Amino acid sequence: MRQTSGKPDLFLGPVERSTSRVGSFISSDIDLPDKCLSFGLAFVGGFGDAAGFVLAKTFTGHVTGSLVLGTIAIAAHAWRDALAHFSATTCFLAGIPLSVVIARLRAAWPLWPFLPMALGIEVILITVAYFALAFRSPTGVEIFVACLSLALGLQNAAFRRTGGISVHTNYLTGMITGLLSEEAERHSFGLALRPSKLSEPKIGLLYGIWGWFFVGAVTGATVVFGFKQPGILAVVPVLFWLIFRNLTFLPQVDSAG
Repeated sequence: MRQTSGKPDLFLGPVERSTSRVGSFISSDIDLPDKCLSFGLAFVGGFGDAAGFVLAKTFTGHVTGSLVLGTIAIAAHAWRDALAHFSATTCFLAGIPLSVVIARLRAAWPLWPFLPMALGIEVILITVAYFALAFRSPTGVEIFVACLSLALGLQNAAFRRTGGISVHTNYLTGMITGLLSEEAERHSFGLALRPSKLSEPKIGLLYGIWGWFFVGAVTGATVVFGFKQPGILAVVPVLFWLIFRNLTFLPQVDSAG
């Protein structure tokens, strides 16, 4: 594995090397975009956010929507709803320090790959979220929102770069804005010859992430409307497939590192 200033980089995925050290903000970078991983996680992100909104009436996959709903609930004096919305925001952001903790475990036990560990914890959190609703406990909705938000926040923190560009598999506003700005610059009069910051394959990757997030959101809403609480578990096989695919690539990467 490549050394930097005498310290090993963290390994954060199937074919990626981290550009961060333990204790710093988790970021990852790979030489070539792993489209299957990117699209699969985007599908999971869209599925989880849509399913969470259908079941708990709050956004579990990004901060802005939950903050807006929380402020509306405060104005309406709906304190329990406000608590759910703000807890979704807090737990989503808590995925960042959780990813750092997992990275520290990865440094202590190098044979445990980071991304499969993160996705495995995501599976556990989604399963706990389901049981919280299935048992119909008084705090079931709150536990559901907290677990699902933490799961999606962890995913967002664990996989943030691929092919040398920043990506998000849970919320897409920033990526869509960047794509549209890039396209406008490339096609505007007087800027047609200006070098593009993003190559065509990378632009295609970002459009693919956007498309699979949309497909995941439609699928998540449809499945949950049809099957209610058990529908949230339909995304678990996708995560298991991503974990298996990630582990399949590990020997090749280790031997190349």
